[in-house]
Amino acid sequence: MQFPGLGDIARITTGRTRSISAENPTGGKGKGAQAAPGDDPHCTAAADRLGKGWKVRPCLRNIEPGATVVLADIRGPGVIQHMWFTVLDAVGRWLTLRIYWDDQAHPSVEVPLGDFFCNSIDGMAVVNSLPIVVNPKGGMNSYWPMPFRGRCRIEVTNDGPGKINELFFQITYAEQDVPADAGYFHATWRRSMTTREKPEHVILDGVSGRGQYVGTSIVWSQLSNQWWGEGEVKFFIDGDPADGPTICGTGTEDYFGGAWGFVMDHTRDLTPVAFSTAFLGYPQVVYAPSPAASQRMQPRVPQHQLYRWHIPDPVGFAQDLRVTVQALGWWPNGKFQPLTDDLASVAYWYQTLPSLPLKALPPMDERYQR
Repeated sequence: MQFPGLGDIARITTGRTRSISAENPTGGKGKGAQAAPGDDPHCTAAADRLGKGWKVRPCLRNIEPGATVVLADIRGPGVIQHMWFTVLDAVGRWLTLRIYWDDQAHPSVEVPLGDFFCNSIDGMAVVNSLPIVVNPKGGMNSYWPMPFRGRCRIEVTNDGPGKINELFFQITYAEQDVPADAGYFHATWRRSMTTREKPEHVILDGVSGRGQYVGTSIVWSQLSNQWWGEGEVKFFIDGDPADGPTICGTGTEDYFGGAWGFVMDHTRDLTPVAFSTAFLGYPQVVYAPSPAASQRMQPRVPQHQLYRWHIPDPVGFAQDLRVTVQALGWWPNGKFQPLTDDLASVAYWYQTLPSLPLKALPPMDERYQR
C-alpha cells in the first residue's frame, strides 16, 4: 500500500488537497473563511471588529451532552492524510470519535478521542511517534493514511455529563484514486479489569476478513504493588487454537520496546523512564490518587500510557485475528503473580470491507479508570 511519504514527496501527482475545519465545514474549494460574525452560534464575538475572513468561526462551540456532530462527510475516492484535534478540558473520554467507510451502516472506528491519540490519562501526554503526535498542550495529530473509495463520514459524540465549550479540529484529505489493494482503517477501544483467575485483557477479537494489524495503545492502571509487566502479548491468527497463538511475546514492556521494567538502574532508583519514538513509546506515567482512600492517607496508583506501531512489521491475517495481553507480576517467593489491574486499550488495523460491527463502547461511567 503506497501513499506519499518522504521518499516520494517530490513526485507531482493528480491528487487535489482539501481540508475541513470549522472555518470550512464542507472542505469545498474556495469555501474557507466565509462566515461573518453572528452567522451561527459557533461564530466568535472576538471577530466583531474585523468581520468576515478574520477568524470568525475557528471551532465548534457548546456541544451538549448526548449531541453528535458530523465533522466531515466526503465523497470518494480519497485518502484522509491528517487529523488534528484539541479541546480545552481533560475530556478525552467524553468525546467518542466514529468513522464510517463507504456507507457501511456501522463505524469502522469507534474510540474515545483521547485514547485514539494515546492521551487519555489526563490529557497531558506528549507523543512523538510517526502516525500519532501530541504536542503541548493537547494538540492531537493523526497521520494514519485512511483511504476510502465511496464515502467517508467522521463524527464525534459528547457522551460526557457536561457541555464541551470548544472543539477545535482540522481534517485534511486528498481527492485521489485508491490502489486496489488498499485496506480500510479500523480502530476499537476495550476496557477490562483483569482477575486473579484469568489475568487477561482482550485487545482485539471479533475480526473477520483479510487485513493487517498495525498498532496498539494502552492505558494501564496499576492496582497491584510493585512490578506489573510480566504478561505476554499474544496474536491468535486465522483459526489459532485458544491455547496456541502464532505470535507470543516475552513480556509487556518487551512488546512496547523497552526492557527490565523501563528502569535504568535497579540498584539506585526504580522509577521508570518515559520515552517516545517513531514506532514504540512509553510517553507517560502518572501517579494518580486512589479514590478509595482519604486525602491525608491517599496511596498513589500509577497509570501507564504505552504504544506500539506495527508499521515496519504489520501482522497480516487472512481470515480472523485475536490479540490479548496478560497482567502478571511477582510474588515474594519468585513466582508469577496474577494481577487485578484496570486496562483500557485501542487496537488499530486495516482490512477489507465489509467488516463486522465493533464491540459497542460502554456507558460513560464505565469508561473511567481507577
